[in-house]
Amino acid sequence: MTDHTSIRTPQPHGAPFAGAAAGAGTPPALLCMEAVGVTAGPRHDRKVIVRDVDLTVRAGESVGLVGESGSGKSMLVKAAMRLLPPRAEASGDISFEGRPVLGFSRRELTAYRSRDVSLIHQDPRAATNPLRTAGDFLVEQVVATGQLTRREAADKARALMAEVGVTEPDHRLTQYPHELSGGLLQRMMIVAALLSSPKLLLADEPTTALDVTVQSEVMAIIKERTAEHDVGLLFISHDLDLAAAVTDSLAVMYAGTVVERGATDRVHSRPRHPYTAALLACRPSPTAVARLTPIPGRPIAAFEAGPGCAFADRCRFADDRCRIERPHLRPLEDRMVACHRAEEIAADLEPAAAS
Repeated sequence: MTDHTSIRTPQPHGAPFAGAAAGAGTPPALLCMEAVGVTAGPRHDRKVIVRDVDLTVRAGESVGLVGESGSGKSMLVKAAMRLLPPRAEASGDISFEGRPVLGFSRRELTAYRSRDVSLIHQDPRAATNPLRTAGDFLVEQVVATGQLTRREAADKARALMAEVGVTEPDHRLTQYPHELSGGLLQRMMIVAALLSSPKLLLADEPTTALDVTVQSEVMAIIKERTAEHDVGLLFISHDLDLAAAVTDSLAVMYAGTVVERGATDRVHSRPRHPYTAALLACRPSPTAVARLTPIPGRPIAAFEAGPGCAFADRCRFADDRCRIERPHLRPLEDRMVACHRAEEIAADLEPAAAS
């Protein structure tokens, strides 16, 4: 694994974390989720995918949403965009700049998706039309919504392409997706996401298909562009180290719910939930050769969780209470943690995460 610290922007010790109450000098909330849930399936057999998630992204803030596959990260983002698949429904409150997203009219939803919020998809090849050129893909949204003329959009796209490291912009605009490498195509996705000058950028594992060198370059571009234009960023990843390198705050998800949330430097260096510590302990070290400590068992979905802690069967600290009573997020030190025994096991978690 590449050492991602080269693209980290250090945060002050007092940086606000996702979901913290706004105080003096705190930017206003762009995206605010309160008690958000997602269910899917036929009405006689609904399954819980996301349960009771609170999350806030402010202007100029970068928030990481981290967890294994199946934890509900992408479904939460789709709920925020109102792009859930058929027979899936969102509940709770999702607001953008104080306006209820789940109550948007068709016209409001179109403006929200085309002007206010942009989404960088996990797989750029699945998000592009192989029969249309990259130039058509880049400009069609801003032209169709009347934000820019086709010439203005093409000029802005060329300027953005130069900023994100795409050479020969005129030639690239005439190429088809299959003629571009994975790194180039992902850069074009970033250009498309930024072309409408959004206030909020949702990046759903945007570097999964890239090698580690290109991965770092792409993330550095996203971080620089969002910081430069005071854009809010919600970065979704299974890679806790990568998320820590580019975010101000972290929310760790397991089985459809957030189990730990706080300022990135604190969560990454001093985890207070066993799952967060386990994610850190099973990662390869960029500086030392060491035996990895895998997380036992397999990750479960929210609908598979019993009445107790969803992580209990994989947690070496679990006791009887953990198996029968579900923990809820509560304040602990400088963050929020959903663990009954967080205070007792704190000293045992840090060495595991650092090993």
